[in-house]
Amino acid sequence: MSGLGNFVWSIADQLRGVYKPHQYGDVILPMTILRRLDAVLADSRDKVQAILHRTDRDELRDALIRKETGLTFYNSSPWTFTRLLGDPDGLQANLVDYISGFSKNIDVFERFRFDGEIHQMAEKNRLLLVVQKFADVDLHPSRVSNAEMGDLFEELIRKFAEASNETAGEHFTPRDAIRLMVDLLFATDDEGLTEPGIVRSIYDPTAGTGGMLSVAEEHLVGTPEHPGLNPDARLRLYGQEINDQSYAICKSDMIAKGQDASNIRLGDTLANDLFAGQTFDYCLSNPPYGVEWKASQEAVKAHIQETGNRSRFPGGLPSISDGQMLFLQHLATKMRPVHEGGGRAGIVLNGSPLFTGAAESGPSEIRRWLLENDLVDAIVALPTNMFYNTGISTYIWLLDNAKPADRIGTVQLIDGSGFFTKMRKNLGNKSREFSKSDRERILALYDEHATGEHSKVFSTDAFGYWTITVERPLRDGALEIIRDRNGAPKPDAKLRDIENVPFTYGDNELGAEGRDATIQAFFEAEIASHVPDAWVNTAKTKVGYEIPFTRHFYTYVPPRPLEEIDRDLDQLVSEILVLLREVER
Repeated sequence: MSGLGNFVWSIADQLRGVYKPHQYGDVILPMTILRRLDAVLADSRDKVQAILHRTDRDELRDALIRKETGLTFYNSSPWTFTRLLGDPDGLQANLVDYISGFSKNIDVFERFRFDGEIHQMAEKNRLLLVVQKFADVDLHPSRVSNAEMGDLFEELIRKFAEASNETAGEHFTPRDAIRLMVDLLFATDDEGLTEPGIVRSIYDPTAGTGGMLSVAEEHLVGTPEHPGLNPDARLRLYGQEINDQSYAICKSDMIAKGQDASNIRLGDTLANDLFAGQTFDYCLSNPPYGVEWKASQEAVKAHIQETGNRSRFPGGLPSISDGQMLFLQHLATKMRPVHEGGGRAGIVLNGSPLFTGAAESGPSEIRRWLLENDLVDAIVALPTNMFYNTGISTYIWLLDNAKPADRIGTVQLIDGSGFFTKMRKNLGNKSREFSKSDRERILALYDEHATGEHSKVFSTDAFGYWTITVERPLRDGALEIIRDRNGAPKPDAKLRDIENVPFTYGDNELGAEGRDATIQAFFEAEIASHVPDAWVNTAKTKVGYEIPFTRHFYTYVPPRPLEEIDRDLDQLVSEILVLLREVER
């Protein structure tokens, strides 16, 4: 694929001088899409033209074309890449006519504002050169599969992002990471993996170029060359994307696969759910990390006010500076309801949603809602340097609203940070990838659902805690306690302390219902025995949830013996002295 990517990228050489490097994508990406669609239509062009001559009713045309060719789009113009080259003088007008001849569901070229680029290339005598070069690229599905086209788009986007100092990772997620997510997502769906003709739906609210949807389809249904887990299954793909160009690539890719083009929609998911009222068997997402959601704030708050506890954000709102946990809640509410069979979701997040925020803060309340409703199935720590635009620690959250019996009431933490294969060549920040064996090791840990070196299984209560306020009396001088009019000691704000009491302290098995007894036991054992005059201000007790992932997998490494350290220092001092003597000579 890198050879094809390099060849397509080399066509950008024809644009030098007219375009700056960061503008190459405005031409190369839509031209790649056009060449692919042209190649997909090649085998059915005569049938399509015959149908177009039989009727001028759009709905009937669409139905007949789909029935006789299996395609969900067509082109009514007489042009092809080959025919365009036969009329160099009329190339600009003919190319515009060719693009306008696509069926109404092909709106992708508008998103690139491609008419303007055609005019620019024609004016600067570059249009014929570019069309000639693309005519030499064979993108017929028999030569380049849908999966390979997805890889090609990703490679081109990465190259254009590097040329413009943008972040390619904003547009797509590495395929190896997606494959792990999909493996985990399908892990409990026995019917979907075996039953002939089964229909499943999958949704990505941050679809990008459609990589997650494509990999999911390849995994379950497969391709003619590589059958999936259940070639007789049908997977309906749905996605929403805010970026015009990413949307255009995603939609054209889905159309070429025979998917319903109307299921790929353009818009801000947080501000406006374009699939409102719909739920799905599976959901996938890699939302932006640490990006503020201020532009969506007004619409989000209005939605919550209108819908109340039926909103897409029932756990509350995170800090305005980071919208990750809004997408997390959105996915949780887009899973198919339990009475319809339930749904599963996978989302990639950074470490912040695990622990940020004190008790009763927005993030803590969101975790509380997820955990108290038993929606978190597992969290998998990924290796660092797995993504193109960041080297930070990332995690896959798996959600499930209809867990198997043995997983009900539990959350599994899997440390997959050490399961990776080094890449021969870095791609941006990405220097590591998942091999098939790496994915299989993580999937095996998930299937075992047991506690061990790389896996820990907890009850949902294990992540809850009470924040208690411990007071001590205000004194006049060294001994006298100052009291209020009722005789109760006044608290000294300077001596006030805050403590977190885990729900599971003292082997409490009642969770939140064991609050008073657990707090009292903690107070007597951990505080009163050291500070007899202290008391708990019960009016200030708060509930919090956090998932201290790293702490659960921390392994203490004792320091080296002092004698060993001294020997090393002596050796280093000796070496330095030898070097100094040589310098003095």
